[in-house]
Amino acid sequence: MWHTLQGPVPSVGDVVHGAVDWDRRFNLMRTHTAMHILCGVIWNEWQVPVTGGNMEPLSARMDFEFDPLPEGFAQRVEDLVNEAIARDFPIEVSFLPRETAVLDADLIRTKVSLIPETVKEIRVVDIVGLDKQADGGTHVRSTADVGRFRVIKLENKGKGNKRVRVEILD
Repeated sequence: MWHTLQGPVPSVGDVVHGAVDWDRRFNLMRTHTAMHILCGVIWNEWQVPVTGGNMEPLSARMDFEFDPLPEGFAQRVEDLVNEAIARDFPIEVSFLPRETAVLDADLIRTKVSLIPETVKEIRVVDIVGLDKQADGGTHVRSTADVGRFRVIKLENKGKGNKRVRVEILD
């Protein structure tokens, strides 16, 4: 969360007015959901886990344990992600007790075990029929809300670490 102040820092107990930058928020929601679609598509097609990522509104990068990337990968993954977007999968959010979440095979690949032990309830984002992950971020209601997905660059970050840079188009 980023807070921009207009004027002096308020004192404890002062009443303040806050506003969400909706355009930025919605574009981050679209991008975040697209990253889940990308992870789901890559897992379902190649069984390769994600190892890292970063995103800005309408652009992102994800790292995967590929070595090497399959022939024609960029076009294939772009097509698969755009097909998933067009299928209008609903996105559901639920909560699971930690002891249930750690047994769920879909959630194990997202490393629920890395969530601090003090967290007893795990928030789950499910792109129904495509991808299910432990996640605390904001998402759109369905894959159709994402927009068009495009792979803009592939990078070799070393053995078993390939980076995919993407953008989301209106």
